[in-house]
Amino acid sequence: MALREEFENSGNWLFRWRSYLPIILLILFLITMINYTFPGGDEKYGRFWEIFCLAISFFGLLIRILTIGHTHKNTSGRNTEQQVADVLNNTGIYSVVRHPLYLGNYFMCLGIAMLPFMWYLPIIYSLVFWIYYERIMFAEEAFLRKMFTDDYLKWSMNTPAFLPRFKNYTKPKLPFSFRNVLKREYNGFFAVIFVFFIFNQLSILIVKHRFELDKFWLVNLCIGFTVWMTLRTLKKKTRILHVEGR
Repeated sequence: MALREEFENSGNWLFRWRSYLPIILLILFLITMINYTFPGGDEKYGRFWEIFCLAISFFGLLIRILTIGHTHKNTSGRNTEQQVADVLNNTGIYSVVRHPLYLGNYFMCLGIAMLPFMWYLPIIYSLVFWIYYERIMFAEEAFLRKMFTDDYLKWSMNTPAFLPRFKNYTKPKLPFSFRNVLKREYNGFFAVIFVFFIFNQLSILIVKHRFELDKFWLVNLCIGFTVWMTLRTLKKKTRILHVEGR
């Protein structure tokens, strides 16, 4: 099999299973915490570091929000069975980078990789992410090239794959839809908060050798769960979050 077909086939396979990569990496991160100590040897500094890492993860979520808020229906989705694209997204954030959702994913998980405060983990994560998602991006672009031919080629020639270039920014065709964001991104929002809560509890257990609930993260977990459950119910049971054409 030629490399082009091999890359496309493996990329489609990884595309179907891409949701499980964070779980594998999370297990690796947790294993490295066996000898964890608070940054600077102080729990206060540990809290500052957790909040900084959370900001990195939420920056990734913000990138996803800015992407999802302007996209058409049946594009930029969480589908896993096959590639789907009713239209070619090439305006808004898609005019500065071809894969903004994966860029957002990178930063969301980078914040988590930084949590154990071990210099090599973000490097390992970045290498694994690139090797894994390079094939997925190749497969997606092969699909888009077949679907949109010249339009895709023109867009891809002027738009970088992963590192944004802002000089060619084009205003989004669709207005920002906050309801579309709420409908599609509540799982990622709660997942970040849940992982940070688990990490905090585990770090306290490792360092202090006792179970101790951190009120700050417990409150955040409760708020996150309430938001998640509310949005999930609205999506599953009502049409409040439905936006025509999104």
